[in-house]
Amino acid sequence: VQLVESGGGSVQAGGSLRLSCAASGFTFDDYAIAWFRQGPGKEREGVSSISNSDGSTYYADSVKGRFTISSDNAKNTVYLQMNSLKPEDTAVYYCAADSSDPLIIGGRLMPRYDYWGHGTQVTVSS
Repeated sequence: VQLVESGGGSVQAGGSLRLSCAASGFTFDDYAIAWFRQGPGKEREGVSSISNSDGSTYYADSVKGRFTISSDNAKNTVYLQMNSLKPEDTAVYYCAADSSDPLIIGGRLMPRYDYWGHGTQVTVSS
């Protein structure tokens, strides 16, 4: 199983980036894919998830209206379009995959995922 993130970089506040998570080694259509992030000195945060079986999505309150998750099942790839980026979005972004439905407790996406990528750095300057 392999998850490879790409698309990170450095942008100014207000800018956009699109992250990609290329998956291999498992039946993509049966899995939920999520994006987590961990900023400097912060706890890991669930940003967004998508269930490839039914297309249902989740967004953290901090990114609603700015980030969009999508999936291309033909390419086994999940994307995270990030618009109106803010300095507080600076973090390493990880994609994760699991065969179970996303677990959300108290509005927060739990990091209960079997497989993780190595992450891609996103830096937003003010």
